[in-house]
Amino acid sequence: MTSAAPHETGFHITVEPSGRHFTAHGDETILSAAIRLGVGLPYGCKDGACGSCKCKKLSGEVTLDAHQSKALSAEEELKGYILTCRAHAKTDVVLESRQVTEAGAHPIRKMPARVLALQKKSHDVVLLRLQLPAGEPLQFHAGQYVEFILRDGARRSYSMANAPHTLSEPGTGLELHIRHLPGGKFTDHVFGAMKEKEILRIEGPYGSFFLREDSDKPMVLLASGTGFAPIKALLEHMKFKGIDRPATLYWGGRRPEDLYMDDWIREQLAELPNLRYVPVVSNAVPEDNWTGRTGFVHRAVLEDIQDLSGYQVYACGAPIVVDSAKRDYVAEAGLPEEEFFADAFTTEADKALP
Repeated sequence: MTSAAPHETGFHITVEPSGRHFTAHGDETILSAAIRLGVGLPYGCKDGACGSCKCKKLSGEVTLDAHQSKALSAEEELKGYILTCRAHAKTDVVLESRQVTEAGAHPIRKMPARVLALQKKSHDVVLLRLQLPAGEPLQFHAGQYVEFILRDGARRSYSMANAPHTLSEPGTGLELHIRHLPGGKFTDHVFGAMKEKEILRIEGPYGSFFLREDSDKPMVLLASGTGFAPIKALLEHMKFKGIDRPATLYWGGRRPEDLYMDDWIREQLAELPNLRYVPVVSNAVPEDNWTGRTGFVHRAVLEDIQDLSGYQVYACGAPIVVDSAKRDYVAEAGLPEEEFFADAFTTEADKALP
């Protein structure tokens, strides 16, 4: 039975099958309430553009703010799906989201971060190291991300490219991989005026992209471009914890130089005997002398593994790659939908697309 009148403190939101619950006020989205109260619902852009926060409403009533149809179609709405980043509760609500994080997830904090180092990895990718305040280390799961809070209040999200245990290593700091988007408010600064010792503001950790350690299923790790960053963090974490599940990393770029840490991966293969690596290039030119796999990186997986029913997939990168992978792996290779874990990087340009 859902109540139609708000409780004094708001409406009661329950997430199945985890049983996590929290209270949302009518003037905030369900996702905002979850973040405020430390309940880790999955999400990406928070703007109704990417669909990462889509989940099924089992009962209750919500109103939905404007959103893009590629994130939630009219047909999906009729089937009871909502975007938690655009949904306001009108009654108590029960949702189904198998990706919700456990109670006691790491607290979200704001903190200053000092630029420790800037290292160019390719013509349009920089490895940025940030020094965090001493004494209160950032707690996070390998695979999660932080948001930069810019001077005008705008935010930009970047996955952490190293595992939490590495923060204690001297000179390491927090590692982020930043791709230049010409005209981008933040990336123009990173590739232009940013200097060592500059102070930035970050908030995190965010996201539900991290290794599910209660499974022993073989894994496909799928990355496009700088979507490799959180995958790198997962690999470091697996090595540190001695997790030896079979894993195959498929990393896609337009040109070979887009696989900007290819050497690093090849070094890991000796220390992670159950890791395979398949680099895939979509737009090689003759001078690249590329002799490896070509085409769309998500399709390379299906060429190698026709039956994904016993796998977990961890995918990160451009929304078109992540969305295509989920659709095709579920429809063509029998991957259980709840075994697909993803982080899609929705840029400001992506959000502006119709």
